Amino acid sequence: MAGRGQWKLFAAAVLGTLMVSGGAQAASCGKNASGFEGWKEEFAQQAQASGVGRRGLSALAGANYASKTISADRNQKSFKLSFEQFMAKRGANAIISKGKSLKRSNAALFSNIESRYGVPAGALLAIWGMETGFGAYMGNQNTVSAITTLAYDCRRPAFFMPHAIAALKLVDKGSISASTVGAMHGEVGHTQFLPANVLKYGVDGNGDGRVDLKNKADALASTANFLRGHGWRAGRGYEGNMGAIAGWNSASVYQRAIAAIGAEIDGG
Repeated sequence: MAGRGQWKLFAAAVLGTLMVSGGAQAASCGKNASGFEGWKEEFAQQAQASGVGRRGLSALAGANYASKTISADRNQKSFKLSFEQFMAKRGANAIISKGKSLKRSNAALFSNIESRYGVPAGALLAIWGMETGFGAYMGNQNTVSAITTLAYDCRRPAFFMPHAIAALKLVDKGSISASTVGAMHGEVGHTQFLPANVLKYGVDGNGDGRVDLKNKADALASTANFLRGHGWRAGRGYEGNMGAIAGWNSASVYQRAIAAIGAEIDGG
């Protein structure tokens, strides 16, 4: 489940994305599957004008309307729970326990990331555990279909269109493919990055020369890079870095959970 803060990241740039070069108008939105194929044809013109190449356009042409994504988008209820209910529902104690173990067994990796980005292991492990159970479940929804469906859907097209363009560019780059699967809202990898955030904050954490967020080292380093980019500063503790956590997810209950879980892991 992606951070809702990520969903606001590119709102300021929406108009520039929707109004592409040559005066072309943004593709119209829809409320069900009936207009999706026609919308893809319109959107392909926007995508091409935004720099998407042959492979990305081919992935767009093969995308299907993701009805499960729409259902998930309409049923996000956990953020309305109390802090105690949220911690229990998300298995905070289990995340803390496994997080401490993973911190010990990956000490060199976390030490390297902290020295580079100033973000401690606890914050990364809290997000990793919260988002995918430490990589145990990264989703099974087709990424291109999910993100283009959300760009087409009338609920939040302005927010998701930049991410749809980014996903197609990631296909062009070979970072993902037309068959890549991830979470319901088009997020990918161990910590669930939305596509435009992969382009902006994705880094090579394992030194193999590419960014693959299904590799834990890349995903964790990228998450630290995202947090630093949103104001995380070493030495301020969790209370002093809540703004950076809010960049990841705008729900206050999620932010409190990450801070509490991270502090417990760091303390152990």
